Amino acid sequence: MIQTTSEENYLKTIFHHTGIGNQSVTTNDIAATLGTKAASVTEMLKKLAAQKLIRYKKYNGVTLTDSGKQQALLIIRKHRLWEYFLVEKLKFSWDEIHEVAEQLEHIQSDALVERLDSFLENPKFDPHGDPIPDKKGIIINTDSQKLIDLSEKKEAIVNLVSDQPELLRHLSKIGISLGSKLKVLEKIPFDNSMLLQINGKSKVQVSADIAKNIRVQI
Repeated sequence: MIQTTSEENYLKTIFHHTGIGNQSVTTNDIAATLGTKAASVTEMLKKLAAQKLIRYKKYNGVTLTDSGKQQALLIIRKHRLWEYFLVEKLKFSWDEIHEVAEQLEHIQSDALVERLDSFLENPKFDPHGDPIPDKKGIIINTDSQKLIDLSEKKEAIVNLVSDQPELLRHLSKIGISLGSKLKVLEKIPFDNSMLLQINGKSKVQVSADIAKNIRVQI
């Protein structure tokens, strides 16, 4: 059954909260993410439950059924493929693509998505480092940790960055991108900021908030 744009957005939002392990998410958390009222969320959850896409019981939180999880992953697949296309083929910068991909992800043609995937030579990750689910909805579980958790003198490679436009613009400005090698020169206890060396050359200090939104692989 083809979902409406709104229904697809709910499925995707629930997945982003519950993750691969499908932990439950509250109505209030969904409302906060989507910027809508809890009462509106409740009505939509009832619709999705009737379609057997979610498990929902008042006050007990929400989880995706297998069918709901599959559909959510295929929506995410489209979103991340379009992001890759926008950066690699149309030369958008990584901070410009999220909103455009939000619109393109609702195109319903499976044939278009598979031709897009083939045209792009089956990329595994989007421009922010998020894994792209395959056509069966299987997604790679990457081994990484938050930069903020890295110890002093440790080195690691940036492999995922939160897709917040202001964050991405700032990282571009200071020279941090996917694949950058970061060395923690100092962790400042006062505000939990970090002094980093980038690719063995330039040094930069980043806030704790920035370090929490960068994931790295040792």
